[in-house]
Parts: sequence; C-alpha cells; structure tokens
Amino acid sequence: MAASSSNLKSLVVDAPILKYILEKNAYPKEHQQLKELREITTEKYGKRSIMNVPADEAQFLSMLLKIMNAKKTMEIGVFTGYSLLATALALPDDGQRLLWTENLMKLDCHSYKKQELSFIQSDAFSVLDDLINGEEEVRFDFIFVDAKKEEYMKFHEKVMKLVRIGGIIAYDNTLWFGSVAYKQEDKKYSEMPEYTHRSKDYVIQFNNFLVSDYRVESTLLSIGDGLTLCRRLY
Repeated sequence: MAASSSNLKSLVVDAPILKYILEKNAYPKEHQQLKELREITTEKYGKRSIMNVPADEAQFLSMLLKIMNAKKTMEIGVFTGYSLLATALALPDDGQRLLWTENLMKLDCHSYKKQELSFIQSDAFSVLDDLINGEEEVRFDFIFVDAKKEEYMKFHEKVMKLVRIGGIIAYDNTLWFGSVAYKQEDKKYSEMPEYTHRSKDYVIQFNNFLVSDYRVESTLLSIGDGLTLCRRLY
C-alpha cells in the first residue's frame, strides 16, 4: 500500500523523505497482521487513522523492546491497536501485555501471538492505583502512554512507581503536531486545528518537567508526532 497523506505523520522529515522511509523500509518489513490492521484503520477512519502510531515509529519501538528483552509491558490509551499489536509481536512467547483504554473506538486487532493479554476498559488511574497498592509488587519493563495529554503529568507519577529501574516509559505526541514550537501569533500556529491549541500548553509543561526530572534520563525523538523515552534511574 502506498503512503497516503494520512500516513505522512512527521514534523521534521519532509514528506517525500518520509514517503521513502515508509515505502522502502517500514512497509516492506511490516508484519502481515500490522499491514492488515493499518489498511483497515485507514479505510474505516480516514483522516482519523493518524491517531495510530506510524509504521516507522512502531518499527522503532519493536526493535527497542527486543534489544531490552522486555517481557512485561503496558499500554495506556488505545485507538485501533496498531502499537499494541506491534509490541505484542515483539515480545517473547512468555511475555505479558497489559493495556487500558477509555477510547470508545472499537479495538480492531484480534491476534496477539501467544502472549497473555489483559485488556481493561476502565478509568486508568483506578487501575494504576490498584497495581501500585496491590499485595504483590508489579514492575514493568516498558510502558507506553498515549492518552489524554492534560493527564501526562499525573500519569508520569503513577507509572514511575510501576516501571522497573532501568525500564522505559514512552510518551507519544510530545511535539503535538508541531504546536509546541510556535507562538500564538505565528501564522503556522493559527493554521493548526483547534484541538491542537487546547492541549499545547499541557504538552509544553510536561516536556519542561521531564527535562528537570532527576529520576529519569530522557530523550525527545522527532519520529511521528514526537516520542519521548524516559529511562527510570531511581
């Protein structure tokens, strides 16, 4: 499937270059189940399919998990499940995947290899609190957060108690369609959709906080709509 405008989710890389990355690298190596899910999502949701992570970002996360030898992972916030499926396919047979979503969209992927998959459709914070306060200590190797941007600060404090030391927390959309780099009076900013304006300040606040958070080592990657990786130090 050729790259369409809804696939070209990149802020720094020019569209022709991203098209080359997707069509010459990401798509040829894409798992068949991921390809089918991506195409179904594009057909069903059109422009809203951009809510799923792009194929090159999913490919990066898959390789990262394999390098880490991650076995226990969690995802907070799910659209149709592209990143979820990419992660599940990257885990070993004894891996475990826990996810939460309050999104009303139908979860469109149904095959998760042999991993144990726990799907929770509930308030995320009550689930996280149950895990934190449970009798057994729960430690995840990798946690992917792609939920409400205004809640990222709160999510961070919760998941920091659940990821192991040396483990990774990944936050999606930390460049928020590029709005974080523009002032309100900039023409580019005024041309952006209204929903980007509503969450811009939350994302900026969160990015600024992570820079000074001594508990993590972090890096903001210009892939997709911005991906921040935090490695827990303490």
